[in-house]
Amino acid sequence: MAGEWTVKTIADCASAEPYSTQIGPFGKALMADEYTESGVPVLRGVNVNRGRFHDDDFVFIDDKTADRLSKFESYPGDVLLVHKGTLGQIGLMPSKRKYSRYIMGNSMMRVRCDPTKLLPEYLYYWLSSADGQHYLFSRVSQVGVPQIQTPLTTLRQAALPVPPIGAQRAIVHILGTLDDKIELNGRMNETLEAIARALFKSWFVDFDPVRARAEGRDPGLPKQIAELFPNSFEDLDLGEIPKGWQVAPLPEVIDVNPSRALRKGVEAPYLDMANMPTRVHSPDDVVARRFGSGMRFMNGDTLVARITPCLENGKTALVDFLDAGQIGWGSTEYIVLRPKPPLPHEFAYCLARSTEFRDFAVQSMTGSSGRQRVPAESLSHFRVVAAPDVIAELFGRLVKPLFARAGEATKEGRTLAALRDALLPKLLSGELRVVDAAWVVEAHAE
Repeated sequence: MAGEWTVKTIADCASAEPYSTQIGPFGKALMADEYTESGVPVLRGVNVNRGRFHDDDFVFIDDKTADRLSKFESYPGDVLLVHKGTLGQIGLMPSKRKYSRYIMGNSMMRVRCDPTKLLPEYLYYWLSSADGQHYLFSRVSQVGVPQIQTPLTTLRQAALPVPPIGAQRAIVHILGTLDDKIELNGRMNETLEAIARALFKSWFVDFDPVRARAEGRDPGLPKQIAELFPNSFEDLDLGEIPKGWQVAPLPEVIDVNPSRALRKGVEAPYLDMANMPTRVHSPDDVVARRFGSGMRFMNGDTLVARITPCLENGKTALVDFLDAGQIGWGSTEYIVLRPKPPLPHEFAYCLARSTEFRDFAVQSMTGSSGRQRVPAESLSHFRVVAAPDVIAELFGRLVKPLFARAGEATKEGRTLAALRDALLPKLLSGELRVVDAAWVVEAHAE
């Protein structure tokens, strides 16, 4: 099969239309002070660092600015790359997307392929492969902010093995099937966690069951559960809280940075800041590394990034990826939270994801601009409304199955990603026939 393949450059396979290979706005063509609260989304590295495309977490510009920058617009099928900053991130603009227009930011560039020569999905996978990444990183300037030297020339000169279109489609189908399943699991996880966090907010922040009972409304809960909640409030300096509930400083109900034993030099699971999740509880990747210096944790602990901008970006995890009794470790810039019984483990995670906790943590940051962090001791000033034990325990029983299902989906995603990454170089080199890879994928992606 590989004998039918030819080596071509991206320039050979790019569309003949103008700006088919294009770098984002240069210099003062797009400035941060032009960003708006809504409008046309601007593409940045965050949009291509979570699979093929992350259609969220945008900054925006108005329509007039977007019209001025129209040659930087990205259309379905564009292959997107970061040429400055966090390099190696590759994306693919989908046909189904939230907005009608997208404009590339300063750090982005794109390729628009001639689909009769090179499928954009095939190019996406080649640029994501070890060969594609090696090519890009071998042309990086390390002076100042990491960036690809002469990015457009570098991009256009990239040479890759190009099989016939039929073979490209088959390869893309196999790899895309795995990515589709990974992304489906990711969306399911977000939905499951949204349910758990909505229940947390309803019961422990907005006090919806109490408010409904106080106003004579149906709380929308089974009678035996509704009656666990009081039917009135009392005024404290924190505001209205359910009658009979307590208010306590966070360290009285949640241990902060509890002691964990791990000897220096012992190999243990390591979670780095780059792999800390921002939207769900479990990371996509954890590696083994010898312990040197960092925060230690065990299953059931919640990890919160305390440094800017990781805190603002929502980097938070609920540890569920270790073996029983195993200790993992990670950045010194984590705060570790462990609820005291009978509070369930999930309580601290949902609290750490809440707007109230986030706002408090951001306002508690100290240090110089760009290196601000939350002192762990500042959490003694954050007060938690503590429900009676029976309600706390019930919350745990209700949300544990949601997190367990999400955790299983994340584990499956890791397995599928490992399979995809193993197949990728063999398929792109012609070493592995498509027909031989297909049955393996079908067995894993059902």
